[in-house]
Amino acid sequence: MPAIDFTAPVPAMLAALWIALAVDLWLGEPPARWHPVVWIGRYLGWAGARIAPPFGAASGQAGRAFVLGAIAWCAGALAVLAIAVALQAAMQQALPAWAFALLLGLVLKPLFAWRMLRDEVLAVEAALGESLEAGRARLARLVSRDVSQLGEREVRESAIESLAENLNDSLVAPLFWFLLFGLPGAALYRFANTADAMWGYRGERGGRDWTWAGKWAARADDLLSWLPARLTVLLLALAAGRWPRGLAREARRTPSPNSGWPMAAMALLLGVRLAKPAVYALNAEGRAAMPADTARAARFGQRAVLLLALAAWLPVVLLFMGVR
Repeated sequence: MPAIDFTAPVPAMLAALWIALAVDLWLGEPPARWHPVVWIGRYLGWAGARIAPPFGAASGQAGRAFVLGAIAWCAGALAVLAIAVALQAAMQQALPAWAFALLLGLVLKPLFAWRMLRDEVLAVEAALGESLEAGRARLARLVSRDVSQLGEREVRESAIESLAENLNDSLVAPLFWFLLFGLPGAALYRFANTADAMWGYRGERGGRDWTWAGKWAARADDLLSWLPARLTVLLLALAAGRWPRGLAREARRTPSPNSGWPMAAMALLLGVRLAKPAVYALNAEGRAAMPADTARAARFGQRAVLLLALAAWLPVVLLFMGVR
């Protein structure tokens, strides 16, 4: 019987995934000065100030803004890819498998965030227990929308929505692309998602018009998030032990082709209404979200994280069984 070589890159990379998840749950995020997403954000902030025209400028700048946005996105993405490819290749060639897995896990960790997301969402609920103003202030750390007019129910809904949406953006999607393409896959997704968060707006933000300047970034993120968003639904359904009936209908109520799927799944699985005022209402006939629902959403997310980590090993297990 031929032996399986567990020093091969694939098992080592799967071990790196578990190491990264363990570091995330144990230590959380690294300091900002060492955080690659912070570095990406600095580049995007610098480039964004040069590609987006001032709001109210002549409409003839739309084509120029789109081209500049595409060029700036591609330049940043190529730089991120080149660094990630070189870094992974250097580690793989210079280190034994166990050290490669350990170091790769440490490098992968900053490209996703589950503990921080979970803790921030639960902190919104805790702040609501103090006062509505405290809940609004804590929510403002999570979302880009105006929170000043939100009531208690709307603050809680927004926090649960953020957990569901970012379960994909901040965890499932980067790890999905890591499992397919290694560190370069995770790094490229994190760049694309950060670019969408900073550039992907329709209209004015920060005194600049992003309608065309951010369109390439928005579409790139839509493409890279399409399959992971639907995988997130499956993980949430497995975590809850049932399928969210009516999912497709509810998911299509949001403007985004992707974020509506995990948010609608969460609304249906919890049996609550989740809405963004004047934009959409998911599971509109559901009951109002209660404090216990925030905790349940966090538990569903935690189970989904574990299921993803376990599912990543399934091909290796099947290979081992086939060889035997």
